[in-house]
Amino acid sequence: MTATSRTPAADDRAQVRKDLPADLSASIAVFLIALPLSLGIALATGAPLQAGLVAAAVGGIVAGRLGGAPLQVSGPAAGLTVVTAELIQHYGWRTTCAITVLAGFCQLGLAVLRTARSALMVSPAIVHGMLAGIGVTIALAQLHIVLGGTPQSSAVANVLGLPGQLADLHPVALGISVLTLVVLLGWPRLPGRTGSALRKVPAALAAVATATAFAALAGLSLPRVDLPSWRSHALPELPEGPVLGLIAAVLTITLVGSVESLLSAVATDKLIASERGTKRPPRVDLNRELRGQGAANIVSGALGGLPITGVAVRSVANVKAGAVSRKSSMMHGLWIVLAAGLLVPVLDLIPLAALAALVMAVGIQMVSITHLRSVTRHREIPVYGTTIVAVVLGGVLEGVAVGIAVAVALALHRLARTRITAEQLDDGVHRVWARGQLTFLAVPRLSRVLNQIPHDGRVVIELDGSFMDHAAYETLRDWQDSHLAHGGSVEVTGRRADAFPPSDPARRGTQRGGHQCCRPWTPWQNHCDHRAAADTLADPAAEAAPATPAPAPRRRGAGQLASGISAFQRDTAPRVRDELARLAREGQRPSQLFLTCADSRLVTSMITASGPGDLFTVRNVGNLVPLPGAESTDDSVAAAIEYAVDVLEVDSITVCGHSGCGAMQALLNSSPAMPMTPLRRWLRHGLPSLERMASRHHAWARISGRLPADAVEQLCLTNVVQQLEHLRAHESVARRLAEGTLELHGMYFHVGEAQAYLLSEGEDFFDCRVFDTVGQNA
Repeated sequence: MTATSRTPAADDRAQVRKDLPADLSASIAVFLIALPLSLGIALATGAPLQAGLVAAAVGGIVAGRLGGAPLQVSGPAAGLTVVTAELIQHYGWRTTCAITVLAGFCQLGLAVLRTARSALMVSPAIVHGMLAGIGVTIALAQLHIVLGGTPQSSAVANVLGLPGQLADLHPVALGISVLTLVVLLGWPRLPGRTGSALRKVPAALAAVATATAFAALAGLSLPRVDLPSWRSHALPELPEGPVLGLIAAVLTITLVGSVESLLSAVATDKLIASERGTKRPPRVDLNRELRGQGAANIVSGALGGLPITGVAVRSVANVKAGAVSRKSSMMHGLWIVLAAGLLVPVLDLIPLAALAALVMAVGIQMVSITHLRSVTRHREIPVYGTTIVAVVLGGVLEGVAVGIAVAVALALHRLARTRITAEQLDDGVHRVWARGQLTFLAVPRLSRVLNQIPHDGRVVIELDGSFMDHAAYETLRDWQDSHLAHGGSVEVTGRRADAFPPSDPARRGTQRGGHQCCRPWTPWQNHCDHRAAADTLADPAAEAAPATPAPAPRRRGAGQLASGISAFQRDTAPRVRDELARLAREGQRPSQLFLTCADSRLVTSMITASGPGDLFTVRNVGNLVPLPGAESTDDSVAAAIEYAVDVLEVDSITVCGHSGCGAMQALLNSSPAMPMTPLRRWLRHGLPSLERMASRHHAWARISGRLPADAVEQLCLTNVVQQLEHLRAHESVARRLAEGTLELHGMYFHVGEAQAYLLSEGEDFFDCRVFDTVGQNA
């Protein structure tokens, strides 16, 4: 071995030493968040306060070491608070510990059976509704402690008891709770450099520490944390109670803990990908994560700790703090152990009202506005709402069962609710539109509509759905044969059109079926037919034929890419080969430079009706044009401008912005205190647009006679105008403009409306009507 060679073990040790400072720093940040939250969650469940510390330590060390999501942090979670509180009330604390141990073994069994992925099949609306219902229940219970009282046994009892609690307020407890909430909510908004330094301390720790210090200095008399000696710490005992009740309790802990942990692991994995840029981390091993959670619950229950799950709040803090490996989570557990042994006198000073206020805030935050918008967008409000109500009124397991039942009923309702309409167009064509899934449930309505059409009429049937069962297929096929026999004509369009041949052989080349992804915007129309075998509805008789063995499954990204390439080679390449061969011989001579955002929703060839050789396209985040000489490590935009103007000699340059631009949203939300990342460094080129929008010297951009819908749209429009000014500052552009051989255009594309707008010359006004006189408008 040469002096310079290194063994793999030596490389690993070097990497550990390199990563240790980042993991150490992150572990301290997570510890400072986990300590007060663990005590607060133990208080909310009615368990011994030490149980929260045990669960936090075990979650960090055991789940951190054995789990499949290296940067996920596990411990006592608010999502199990209601379940655990109910178990303690029914069976006592020591039996609850035994139930936790049994739930851990169940999780190990599920991991051995490799069922982790199946837990993600639960509708997100049910999961979000469950968490929101738990949050409401937690907030109602902790509100009584905030007011100086004692929570009742159920959410309904807590609501009914509020009037009496309000009549018997304890001002000292309420004052400490209010102080905790004020610091908790205001801490992230502290201004200036001092605020930036203070914000490095977690808000939860700052809130509890401030309330504790104030109560101690003022000599206030109120209930405080009381950590008994570890010698008296209760350990589990053999479960006692109804067998069915104990089985239901174990399954509830298993279900809720597993689903929450796996969802948190997936969310953490996505956060890592977005935070760490293009270096995609290994995907989380969900079955290993389930094994880690199971082992942690066994150890936590055996040591007298609360049930454990992966916790999103602490995991996010871990990633944001720069953690690199699982050592961060494990060290945070070690700090919890040291605090439980050395900081007991300090922890005993914490007022219970401060912990209750902290947990109440966590409960309220579990009713997420983001989740509400998501379920609203996907029309799952009934599932979400009924799950919340059922969890609050009946419990977690009952709530999830009700949510699943409502989700199934809603799916069946949507499956049966197919809209079938018929109308006669001006040219005498009868148009039948079937929107939704065509199943046997829709056959009566489909037959009734079809039988109203004259036998010799010309019919266009649009199938706007992704599924058609055998009964619907036979109904349509039989009617089509009968209609053709009577001298009529039938054209079937839409996603399922490939099952029905056109009635007129001369129209075979123009039948609209399958995916028509290229028809609206390329000169080679009607060549796309991206029909995958799984999507093609063949004659049912043909489905009985022996199937060709399926190839090995691909990853989603690689599979999509391979499928797209295959479809191009099969369908598109024969149509465009001659044109591309000509361009290969003659070289490119694009007429314009088109500078737009990297957003995937902008298909430049589609919105400009252009083909190969027409556009020289430059895309970047935010369609930004850095000023010449601006501080930047990226000259690619300037190089593209110079090449397009001086070498390709384009006739025009278009800057195209779009609605809902994430870069403009990020620019609006940025603050000097945020860490400098590659994205933030790039977005500095958009600061002049932000300043232009805020300046009183510039009128607000308008769009087709109206003001922008919100600040994001205003900035998107203003940014186009500003980037055109940046273009004029480039030497090659300025020279061609002075010669009169180059034009600049501003363009805005509203994604939701599928509408393009051009910038009118001399004013910040975008209009779609200027397309009629595009030669007179820049």
